[in-house]
Amino acid sequence: MHFLLTMIFAVREINQREDLLPNLSLGYHIKDSGDDISVSVKRSLLLVNGQISKCTFMYFNVFAFLYIMLSPKLLYYMKQAHFTTFGEEVRFDENSDPIASYDLMNWQKRSDGSLQLVRVGFYDTSLEDDKDLVINDPVIMWHRGEKVCAPDSLCSQSCLPGSRKARQKGKPVCCFDCIPCAEGEISNQTDSVDCLTCSRETWPNQAQDQCIPKTLEFLSFQEPLGIILWAFSAFGACAALAVIGVFIMYRKTPVIRGNNIELSFLLLLFLCACFLISLTFIGKPTDWLCQIRYPAFGISFTLCISCILAKTVVVLMAFRATLPGSNIMKWFGPAKQRSSVILCTFVQALICITWLTTKPPVASYNTKFLSATITVECAVGSETGFWCVLGYIGFLASLCFLLAFLARKLPDNFNEAKFITFSMLIFFAVWITFIPVYVSSRGKYMVAVHVFAILASAFGLLLCIFAPKCYIVLMKPERNDKKHMMKK
Repeated sequence: MHFLLTMIFAVREINQREDLLPNLSLGYHIKDSGDDISVSVKRSLLLVNGQISKCTFMYFNVFAFLYIMLSPKLLYYMKQAHFTTFGEEVRFDENSDPIASYDLMNWQKRSDGSLQLVRVGFYDTSLEDDKDLVINDPVIMWHRGEKVCAPDSLCSQSCLPGSRKARQKGKPVCCFDCIPCAEGEISNQTDSVDCLTCSRETWPNQAQDQCIPKTLEFLSFQEPLGIILWAFSAFGACAALAVIGVFIMYRKTPVIRGNNIELSFLLLLFLCACFLISLTFIGKPTDWLCQIRYPAFGISFTLCISCILAKTVVVLMAFRATLPGSNIMKWFGPAKQRSSVILCTFVQALICITWLTTKPPVASYNTKFLSATITVECAVGSETGFWCVLGYIGFLASLCFLLAFLARKLPDNFNEAKFITFSMLIFFAVWITFIPVYVSSRGKYMVAVHVFAILASAFGLLLCIFAPKCYIVLMKPERNDKKHMMKK
């Protein structure tokens, strides 16, 4: 049939062209005897034996001539061909092959017992992929006579979005398993061969068919843990200010005057700053906030420990000055005390400046610990700088503890050494516990541990050094006189 249609089309095209066979028209006469078995067998035998009729001989010679001489033109025209013959539409693809078009027929048994062919659909490759196969009648009768819905000609059902196809070994390509996409991957099409990996800022939704933005995690002012921490910070700052108020009101009383009122005021102001600086650790980190919080924390605590160190030295020097011929206090007067605080703090400031100029802290978006969450945190930048700040504070605290321990046997009424010693013990307990917990914590809980260490150590200093004085001033005024203070 393919060659027959080709010949018909070629003859028509040649007859319409005056430059191919001028003054000559080709013709043909087709007899449809293919369904006659006797005729078909006879013609086949004649062809094999070489006994071909004149008409047949002319047909084959004309077709051979056209194929040899005009094959390029025939190929071009066949690609463009589109006509109807015998009631059938004829078209060709780019390879000059006829477009495949088939009717889907089904043998169905009538009520009288006879069989008939029923057209239940068609297949046409010229249509789109999802429309090339159409079944008009979804009910097909099988050989046993039952009627069921048309079966799917598939080995495996399609893989939905969120999964990928994995071919079953040793089976046809239409046989496959649907494997869910791995963690962090999606597929947004049916029958996907591969899954796509989401970016660092996104994460698959529950169906794993699209990437959605990850949740940002940081210690917030609105969450319960953040509320508790900033509430204690505010309470601590207010408590320090309240103690300053008490000291101002009773500044002329023996208890307040006998405990170096100038250094006490400075220590209370710096403790108030420590409470407030803990607030910089709460909220969404930014580059500038990260570069403020760590130096501010280091300098504020250095100021506090420097003041306590100066107070301890003053206690020691004061009782050394009572020895005959001693003039040691002139070397450690109020100006020298302020200078010592500034000098100790200057060293810490130099460490912080070096840290900020070499490798400063920056805000970091961390996705290592929680897959579906971005942890916004402050990366310290230089680990050496961070631990140098903590190490210097620890060095000053150790020196302060040693001097306070040496002054433990001085007269009680003028001696703050016992309270300073106890406050330093609390300070060490907090920060020694802080280091392993801080290193093992992650995300916002690591920040919470840092804030807790700041608040606990600040409250320890405030309560141990100033609570006894406030108790005597407010609750035991009879002990706040010169006669009582002069007792051993």
